[in-house]
Amino acid sequence: MPPKSETQPPSTGTGTTPSDPSNASIDPILLVLRILPYSFLRPPRLRLKLPTLTLPSPMTVYALVLLTYFMVVSGIVYDVIVEPPSIGSTQDRLTGSIRPVVFLTAQVNGQYIIEGLSSGFMFVLGGIGIVLMDLALDRNRAKSVKVSYATAGISSVVLAYVISMLFIRIKIPGYLY
Repeated sequence: MPPKSETQPPSTGTGTTPSDPSNASIDPILLVLRILPYSFLRPPRLRLKLPTLTLPSPMTVYALVLLTYFMVVSGIVYDVIVEPPSIGSTQDRLTGSIRPVVFLTAQVNGQYIIEGLSSGFMFVLGGIGIVLMDLALDRNRAKSVKVSYATAGISSVVLAYVISMLFIRIKIPGYLY
């Protein structure tokens, strides 16, 4: 408990303290305006229900986390700030025609929009594969379901890894593991 101060305010004898808002002003008009309307007006009796907030289901939370992960690893922030084109183009040396290019080669710190989205999808596919492999370890599931989860999980992780390494080799020519 904090110590009391030794200097005490002088008492007025009315029993009110200086912090009491009723005697904060000596203006009689303000005092009448504060008291008069409430002498004959009454607030209505409202029967309001408080809103009940329910927690979202675990699958909803998982979907939101997965969507956020996809947006972060896809480089959405980079795409919003820099505003790169969705795909690029290059001129073919032999025919002179313009070809679309999806990957911004030899520039590690830049990307086209489609490049970021496809790479982000591969990362999410690998993450979903790991979740499927975890679901395959559940003892309460039927064996056929566990085998299906394990097969889908392993194939998702392998596919995501192989395609991500292919993307890296396209992005950085001459890159070996």
